[in-house]
Amino acid sequence: MKMKTPILSSSVLLILLSFCLTTQAQVSLIKNGKTNSKIVLLEKNENEKTSANLLQSFVHKISGCTLPIEENTRVRKGDIVIGGKTSEGVTEDGFHLTTKEGYLRISGLDKGTIYGVVTLLEQYLGVDYWGENEYSLTPQATITLPLIDRIENPAFRYRQTQCYALQTDSVYKWWNRLEEPQEVFAAGYWVHTFDKLLPSSVYGEEHPEYYSYFKGKRHPGKASQWCLTNPSVFEIVAQRIDSIFRANPDKHIISVSQNDGNYTNCTCDSCKAIDDREGALSGSIITFLNKLAARFPDKEFSTLAYLYTMNPPKHIKPLPNVNIMLCDIDCNREVSLTENASGREFVKAMEGWSAITNNIFVWDYGINFDNYLSPFPNFHILQDNIRLFKKNHATMHFSQIAGSRGGDFAELRAYLVSKLMWNPEANVDSLMQHFLHGYYGEAAPYIYRYIQVMEGALIGSGQRLWIYDSPVSHKNGMLKPALMRRYNQLFDQAEKAVATDDVLLRRVQRARLPIQYSALEIARTETEKDLADISRQLALFEERVKLFDVPTLNERSNSPIEYCHLYKERYMPQKEQSLALGAKVTYLIPPTGKYAELGKTALVDGLFGGATYADSWVGWEGTDGAFVIDLGESKDIRSIETDFLHQIGAWILFPLQVVYSYSEDGEHYTRWQTHDLPEDRSGVVKFNGIKTESAQSIKMRYLKVEVSGTKVCPTWHYGVGHPSWFFIDEVTIK
Repeated sequence: MKMKTPILSSSVLLILLSFCLTTQAQVSLIKNGKTNSKIVLLEKNENEKTSANLLQSFVHKISGCTLPIEENTRVRKGDIVIGGKTSEGVTEDGFHLTTKEGYLRISGLDKGTIYGVVTLLEQYLGVDYWGENEYSLTPQATITLPLIDRIENPAFRYRQTQCYALQTDSVYKWWNRLEEPQEVFAAGYWVHTFDKLLPSSVYGEEHPEYYSYFKGKRHPGKASQWCLTNPSVFEIVAQRIDSIFRANPDKHIISVSQNDGNYTNCTCDSCKAIDDREGALSGSIITFLNKLAARFPDKEFSTLAYLYTMNPPKHIKPLPNVNIMLCDIDCNREVSLTENASGREFVKAMEGWSAITNNIFVWDYGINFDNYLSPFPNFHILQDNIRLFKKNHATMHFSQIAGSRGGDFAELRAYLVSKLMWNPEANVDSLMQHFLHGYYGEAAPYIYRYIQVMEGALIGSGQRLWIYDSPVSHKNGMLKPALMRRYNQLFDQAEKAVATDDVLLRRVQRARLPIQYSALEIARTETEKDLADISRQLALFEERVKLFDVPTLNERSNSPIEYCHLYKERYMPQKEQSLALGAKVTYLIPPTGKYAELGKTALVDGLFGGATYADSWVGWEGTDGAFVIDLGESKDIRSIETDFLHQIGAWILFPLQVVYSYSEDGEHYTRWQTHDLPEDRSGVVKFNGIKTESAQSIKMRYLKVEVSGTKVCPTWHYGVGHPSWFFIDEVTIK
């Protein structure tokens, strides 16, 4: 009997064919603890060497086996080839991974091969990199790759963020596909470069005409802007730039950008005419930059659209090699940029720029400059904003996040932003869940819940979130007592869930620091408090910031350990109370604006202000100050002390002079002491108690305090020529 040959269906044939192709395309790197492959370098450039070393290192960590690295050797099936010509469609920092030829090929442009290796390790070998030398992987005796044919390009050609790990861990930077300014910008000329290119210390005295004219005079100084229509300025700067590029032949971009500060631009007739014609203060700077771009057509020039230059000009267009670094510094952060008034103003400016250029660098702020260790719940807006930047022709992006060790979710924040700068369409919730479970283990659900509850509380409060925020601003909103109890319950549960794992427990405890710091900050503003409980909280906070080596509370480098010591001396009640508590204050020169009302009680309420001016402080802008304190009756007085704030970031400077006088009748005063204060240019936030005391007590009822302020920001300050402030929070009389 003749047997019939079985006929296979087309679907079965396709399955078999697919199986054969898949099997054929598999690349076995390690089998049963033995090396099957080698890494072949086709070129000898640093990026490809780095790629090879990174791959070799992690394969060894996973399997215990070392893949040999060879150059220009014969390629066999199962090998890994790094470098060579890459596929069409791959752009700057992009890569192509493929196993279609029976071996793994990793090619790319610029740092593309490094990022290809990272993707291979992350997506196919199960390696995750969380923070500073913090990664996780699963040991495997066999490593086999499936069929891969993958091309990826970054959404932005330059991606920058902040995390403390960048300074100490090169793998962290590669893994997150980040760059730093010194790698790209010639001689590190990145932002606020005017004084570096045309130093006022060299030219200011002899050539004040090179610098901004406003308020009736020129303002040469370290923080001054240029007179952008002065031809000598252009020629000096052009020569300087030429020398910088000659000394840095591997770089093609430099920043020529305004110094920090607002409304310090030149208003001479020539500069003003350009800005008036263009309907924006960016007109004169784009005119200047276009001249530079035309002089050096093979180079690229980045300039800030920041504060007074945020809005685009109406007529002139930046040349293609002029890069617009657009900054959203004045925007609130509780909702995305399209959802609040400050954000919509920025979006309007961004859309204006995107209509005239495709070369935009967006600098976005996801940071609390004054309080790194304060909750900053903005995770819900990250993706919407980054998508918005991409839509509006941004090709470079700096997401300035709170990257200090101990800062609010510094590691998670950097992880999410880095992923979104590579791919704005990534699933943010999945990324967050993946990170939380990988980094915090069994504590993840509680921390995720904490993030979600605080986000809802912020939005529900109607309170803005901004980059100079204070926990005190939110004590009746997202940080009110009922919510603080809920947050602490969640962290208690999180700590309990990982109590037996020291590594995970410490990560959870570090994530808890912002809640502990907020509790202390809010407590110091309350007149009624549990001193024993505050002492316990303070001791624990000090113990933890030491344990986790937290370097600073803010961008001004104020130490958290010093904060703890200051808290005991400044905010905890002293044995001897001030006789000024509740006294009547009469102003001879009243405080500025809203501070006049606050000043009725704030100087004599016994509460000292914090490092921001959000609570307890009373301010005078551009003027002197004077007031009289009435003790109600004649008393024996030995000392008076007035407490001042120094925070140059907010244009708050120590005064020049403080004079104390006393009287029994309120009409005839005797001068007690005059204090002349030295200039302080330090960036650190400081408190300065100006004290007069006598060995013998003096009878008095009225004490007069006269303060001579700086009135105008000096030449070294980035508010040069504009009104400065001084702030007082308390007058102590004993």
